[in-house]
Amino acid sequence: MHRARDCNLHTEFECEINAWHFSLFKGRLRGIFCRDNITAAILSNPLYILPPQYQQELVVTEPYIPETTQWLTRAVIGLNFCPFAKAVHVKGQIRYVVSEATHIDALVEDLIDELEKLAAANPSEIDTTLLIHPHVMQDFLEYNDFLEVADAVVDEMKLTGIIQIASFHPDYQFAETDPDDITNFTNRAPYPTLHLLREESVEKAVAAFPEAADIFEKNIETLKKLGHEGWKKLL
Repeated sequence: MHRARDCNLHTEFECEINAWHFSLFKGRLRGIFCRDNITAAILSNPLYILPPQYQQELVVTEPYIPETTQWLTRAVIGLNFCPFAKAVHVKGQIRYVVSEATHIDALVEDLIDELEKLAAANPSEIDTTLLIHPHVMQDFLEYNDFLEVADAVVDEMKLTGIIQIASFHPDYQFAETDPDDITNFTNRAPYPTLHLLREESVEKAVAAFPEAADIFEKNIETLKKLGHEGWKKLL
């Protein structure tokens, strides 16, 4: 039996730490559900302000969500890879889920659960989901092949046109590039991650950003100027 945990991170000063155990349908997922939770590893991040009374209460046992959040704030938002990311981050509308799956079938179960949850949720509460799966698909080629399975799941659940999946991996590599090509780093995250996005939210964001078509090229230019050493210092 694998476990998955999730967190919605908020930045309000008057937040409360509230965690409870949960067990989902048929016992497929068991773990800790953390809502309005800010982890200790983010205390150094200037985007977060944590009430002093909570600083003694936080214990971080795993790095997955803190390191993913650091990558999001410093790279995706900090380098403006995605101009749409800051709004949902600041509003606390990103759902972070850590899958404990160690094989494909278990990861598919987690993916199904998260697609159902995102489709049913109010966008003002959960607009997008990062499904982090550090124990399976560490090999990028296997991960890349799995994306076809993930898209098939979306289609089978009749969510095509409603939810799409973006891909991030520590060894992400675009076609016709060398493994160490700096341009690959636009999609390199600390852990293998499936990013579940609402199609409607993407369309609204693109409509509000007149230069959306130029984002990829600008990201490439940014990374070339930053270089490998700059990337290492960033994270």
